[in-house]
Amino acid sequence: MTADGRLSTVFYWAIALNLIYVVIEASAGWVKGSMGLLSDAGHNLGDVASLLISLVAYKAARRAANDRYTFGYGRATVEASLANAVILYVAVVLIAVESIDRLLHPSAVDGDTVAWVAAAGVVVNGVTAWMLLGHSRNDLNVRGAFMHMAADTLVSVGVVVSGIIIAFTGWYVIDPIIGLCIAVMIAAGSYSLLRESLRMALDGVPDNIDVDKVRAAILAVPEVSSMHHLHIWSMSTTSTALTVHVVVSDPSQIDRAIAGVREAACGCGISHSTIEAETASNECGDVSCSCGQKR
Repeated sequence: MTADGRLSTVFYWAIALNLIYVVIEASAGWVKGSMGLLSDAGHNLGDVASLLISLVAYKAARRAANDRYTFGYGRATVEASLANAVILYVAVVLIAVESIDRLLHPSAVDGDTVAWVAAAGVVVNGVTAWMLLGHSRNDLNVRGAFMHMAADTLVSVGVVVSGIIIAFTGWYVIDPIIGLCIAVMIAAGSYSLLRESLRMALDGVPDNIDVDKVRAAILAVPEVSSMHHLHIWSMSTTSTALTVHVVVSDPSQIDRAIAGVREAACGCGISHSTIEAETASNECGDVSCSCGQKR
């Protein structure tokens, strides 16, 4: 099976496992009146949606480019990452509101049930995170799904602890307190995903690209005397593009300069580069093109 096929299979299994667990956890939380279980089930349902979004984006990114989408559909993975981050913060607000209400109006909770159901969540979330781990290192889209599941594993451990405390002490207020802790953990853990995915959506330079290093690598090409109009952005969560104008002293060395710049960009983690070579006598400088603009 190819790497693409293996990742698709991981997504299918992850979605199935988590959907089954959401039904079990939400049912137990409703019957036993546990805010910890209900909030965690709501977050896990968001994870199912996130896994689906990531899977659809992953599939779309593999579609070939066409006359309408000349870059292909890789950009879908950027939007999926941003959607996942937004889903997490919506979950934070809902969990916090309900937990505060339970703090103001506490109710009895079956600690044993809470602990056992959450323990099952530790297994489900842990296995899912483990399946995604190997694919998450170089893809923000997959990393977003992994972060969901890794955070949920820790959250489920917290709910287990609250269930045990309730079972032995009857201190029911710990349940909404755990709900608030879950909200804080999700918000803190999701910040980097939100920041990086938003930057990619706004065509910002990805976190893994050092602009100064790229600039220095280009200027280190022997045939290049100067450069301008450097732009770097994400075509997808795994592919970075660059456009740049370079000034070449010797017109006969333009082809060599372009090849050198492309190799330098590739060495900095940029997979797609478009290079315009100019001579000092025909340098465009910082003059912006007004084509198509109304005067």
